[in-house]
Amino acid sequence: MRFQRRFAQNEKDLKIKRIMQMSRFFVSMIALPLMLIGLATTPVTADMDQKDRAEMQQVIEQYIKNNPEVLRDALVSLAAREEAERVQAGIMLVRNDGGDPVMGNPNGSLTVYEFSDYNCGYCKRMFAPIMQMLAANGDVRLVVKEFPILSQSSVTAAKAGIAAQKQGKFKSFHTEMMTYRGQVNDASIMQAAGAAGLDLAQLKQDMDSPETTAIITRTRSAAAALSINGTPGLVIGDTVIPGAIGMEELQTVIDKERTKQG
Repeated sequence: MRFQRRFAQNEKDLKIKRIMQMSRFFVSMIALPLMLIGLATTPVTADMDQKDRAEMQQVIEQYIKNNPEVLRDALVSLAAREEAERVQAGIMLVRNDGGDPVMGNPNGSLTVYEFSDYNCGYCKRMFAPIMQMLAANGDVRLVVKEFPILSQSSVTAAKAGIAAQKQGKFKSFHTEMMTYRGQVNDASIMQAAGAAGLDLAQLKQDMDSPETTAIITRTRSAAAALSINGTPGLVIGDTVIPGAIGMEELQTVIDKERTKQG
């Protein structure tokens, strides 16, 4: 009889120990919020009887009552993880850059992405620091993400920029546009294209192509994924920079990314 009582006690202790171990497992896996809203039939508990499941849930609920910060920390951790995943997904969209205009070293080991609008005054202010950065960093490939958000003439100018890339004269066109003062229009866009030595008939044809429209649509999707709502915006490695920055800060971010790449 004494042996049976000891055996029963051991069985009870083992059950409690098992329940506690499983509850800690759920805490570590951020499953506590799910348990509390009734999702107690996860694969981990699938082979448990109803009594064991009820006992485990009681232990977990009591644990949270005694340690309410666990639930808060779990939700904060989950939000941070989801945000990191969102940014990474957006960066992958940005890196899909076939057909985007390129300046600097086309085979550079470090790529800087710039979201830009030809009607954006801050983009034009940043043009000089960008060109200084390219002159000082021969390993940088600059991809200009034509991101027209300010007006219909911005869309026309963005299409012209993408079309200019096809003729190999984007840098000249871009320089003309970024140094133009005032709101751009059809006349100023064509004037800049002429000054850059572009074939205007071919330019207009390429501007109206579905491929050009698709590139702008792709850029808008990437910007939305990264919550880039204005211009300029930069993506350097895994760093997203909303707004204009100076040459010194730009160089600092590039140096950090270069160090990360080894």
